[in-house]
Amino acid sequence: MNRIVVKSKVSGDGILHLSLPVGLAEANHEVQVTVEPCPTQKRTTQEEWRAWVDSMAGTWQGDFERPPQGEYEEREPLS
Repeated sequence: MNRIVVKSKVSGDGILHLSLPVGLAEANHEVQVTVEPCPTQKRTTQEEWRAWVDSMAGTWQGDFERPPQGEYEEREPLS
């Protein structure tokens, strides 16, 4: 049996509901479920975002290049 990682959210009543289809080949096998909280992601404030964008200004190293664009497809007139 392969390891399956599922992220789910605990409902407002504090109960976690899981439904994991593992396949008929795995029927009647014993499994182990481990519950651990996902790391919380800190939301970036608008001020932090602006500071990050400002810190990136002027950091580009190199030249801007436009690759060849190819040829236009020729089509028959519509009418």
